Amino acid sequence: MAENDAMPALPKKCGPYISSVTSRGMNLVIRGIVLFFIGVFLALVLNLLQIQRNVTLFPPDVITSIFSSAWWVPPCCGTASAAIGLLYPCMDRHLGEPHKFKREWSSVMRCVAVFVGINHASAKVDFANNIQLSLTLAALSIGLWWMFDRSRSGFSLGVGIAFLATLVSQLQVYNGVYQYTSPDFLYVRSWLPCIFFAGGITMGNIGRQLAMYECKVIAEKSHED
Repeated sequence: MAENDAMPALPKKCGPYISSVTSRGMNLVIRGIVLFFIGVFLALVLNLLQIQRNVTLFPPDVITSIFSSAWWVPPCCGTASAAIGLLYPCMDRHLGEPHKFKREWSSVMRCVAVFVGINHASAKVDFANNIQLSLTLAALSIGLWWMFDRSRSGFSLGVGIAFLATLVSQLQVYNGVYQYTSPDFLYVRSWLPCIFFAGGITMGNIGRQLAMYECKVIAEKSHED
């Protein structure tokens, strides 16, 4: 009995990915790594669509990575995806509005499929003019938020991400890092903020689902203890 009393209590915050991981900080790192590689994969696939359609043009000397993408694009997108995916559940907790709408992986996968479809439409579907294309993609992006998110924090973060990402793209094109064919919104295409908005919602949903899975396992561990 005395030996049992002397044994240290097991930590209650156990991670969902590796049984030996017991700290919330390590779980945060693992979630960030998962989100990073998801972002890298989506960047390679989506950027390939844009290049095949000649929407985005990179200088020949930087086309060095697979899928004819500039080498720095996937790491940048992966880093942004990790930041967005970690920020969304953090904001939910901070605002006291936990995300409860369609909290299952099947919904997340459908959200990813719709996002890829929106990007595909921007590269493959021919519209009469850029205004019609931009309005269509804006409606689809807001529809994606309505179908898979519906939270005020998600919409606000999506708008902020779209604004910041578009600003960064403008600066990159201005400095000659790459260029867009037929730019109609300063140096970029007018539909680009719609793509960034939809991408923010998508990565936010993935990040929320990973965080929810972690909390679920922690709760189960605490119940068992």
